[in-house]
Amino acid sequence: MSAIEQYLVDTYRATQHRTPMPPPPGRDDVAVLREARRYGQFRAVLDGAPARHPWRSALRRLLTRRPLV
Repeated sequence: MSAIEQYLVDTYRATQHRTPMPPPPGRDDVAVLREARRYGQFRAVLDGAPARHPWRSALRRLLTRRPLV
């Protein structure tokens, strides 16, 4: 069963039992990814490393990449 199908079943059940509707799938995905990134930066600061900006880290990885042989 896909996430959409499960959501529709849960919505139907919530309607029948007059309970709050479940959140749609994927609604909070971006917020969860942002929070995971912030937590990683927080852990880096606690470990003594500088909290790096994700775009700078990605750019650094691209620029210092070794060519394939």
